[in-house]
Amino acid sequence: MKATIVDLRYKMNDVLKALDRKEEVTILYRGKVKGRLVPVSGRTGARVKDHPLFGINRGRKGPVLDEMNRIREARVHDI
Repeated sequence: MKATIVDLRYKMNDVLKALDRKEEVTILYRGKVKGRLVPVSGRTGARVKDHPLFGINRGRKGPVLDEMNRIREARVHDI
């Protein structure tokens, strides 16, 4: 898709829809190419629960603050 500066101002919804369709948008200023908008392709849709670190402390009991202080303790004593 090609879009002028005026299109960006008044028709941004159309530009965003083009990006949703994974189309590149070429930005024109006075008929000359000024840049490109490229859709993000890095999103995989993975769920947080599927991350290997999710639930790593599942079996531990006690307040979270105590656990964080225990983890940070070695770092503080090394200074």
